[in-house]
Amino acid sequence: MSVVIPAHDEASVIGANLRALLDGTEPGRLEVVVVCNGCTDDTADVARGVDGVRVVEITEASKAHAVRVGNRCATAFPRVHLDADVTISGADVLRLAAALDDQVHAVAPVRALPLGRASWPVRSYYRVWERLPQVRRGLFGRGAIALSEEGQRRVDALPRVMSDDLAISEAFEEAERRIAGDATVVVHPPLTTADLLRRRVRVVTGNAQATDLGIRHRESVTTPSVLLTMVLRDPRLALHLPLFLGIGLLARTRSRRAVRTGDFTTWLRDESSRT
Repeated sequence: MSVVIPAHDEASVIGANLRALLDGTEPGRLEVVVVCNGCTDDTADVARGVDGVRVVEITEASKAHAVRVGNRCATAFPRVHLDADVTISGADVLRLAAALDDQVHAVAPVRALPLGRASWPVRSYYRVWERLPQVRRGLFGRGAIALSEEGQRRVDALPRVMSDDLAISEAFEEAERRIAGDATVVVHPPLTTADLLRRRVRVVTGNAQATDLGIRHRESVTTPSVLLTMVLRDPRLALHLPLFLGIGLLARTRSRRAVRTGDFTTWLRDESSRT
C-alpha cells in the first residue's frame, strides 16, 4: 500500500513522524512518498534520512499540487493520505487499510488530541469541538485517510479546495466511510489562543468555499440546535460554550476578506503545535 505525505517546511517534526510510521513495519510493506512543496528549510533532507522513504521536491508551495504529484508517483492501493505533522504508527495505517472493503471506500483513525501543554482557552475550545457530532463521525480533522482505488477515483474528481479533508469526507455516504476504532492518530493541537485562531480562520475560509461549491452537507454545519442538544446532554459544556462561540465569531470575522476576494490559497497555520 502507498502513503502520500505532502510536506511544507516540516523539518522539525517530519523525521520523528516518519520513524513512527515505519518503525516495526515490515520493510517494503509501505510505499512512502513525501512531496516537499515550496520548502525553505531542510524538510527534504530530513525525510531522505529515514530509510524506506521516497522524497519528491516541487517548487510550488501547494498542498493540493503536492498531493497530485504524490498520487502520480505512488503505485499501490490502498492509498493513505497523511499530513506531515500528525503521528500514526505503521500498524495503525495497516488497520485503516484492513477496514476498507467493497462497500467502504474511505477510512480514518480515531483522533487523539494531547492538550496537556495547551493554554486553558485552547483546552476549553476543544472540550466543545470534540463533542460536535460532525467532528465525531466525519473523516476530517484527523490528518490521515485511507482510500480504496474506487475511493481515490472519487476524490480525484473533486474540485480542488482548501478544506480538502472535509471535501473527502463529504464525498462518501455514511455507509461508505468508517472510523476505525482500533487505529489512532495523534493530531497535535495549537498551544496558544492566537495559533488556535489562525487555524480556525483557515477552517472557516475553507468551509465557506466548500459551501459555495455545494460540497459541504448541511449535517456538517454547527447549528444552535446542535449546541443546545450537546449542552442538555452534558450541562458542563455550558461553561465552555461562550469561549467556543467567541472564537468561532472572531474567526468568521477575520475570514471575511479572504472569502470576499476568493483567496482560498493563503494557508494560515499555527507554529506552536510543531514545537
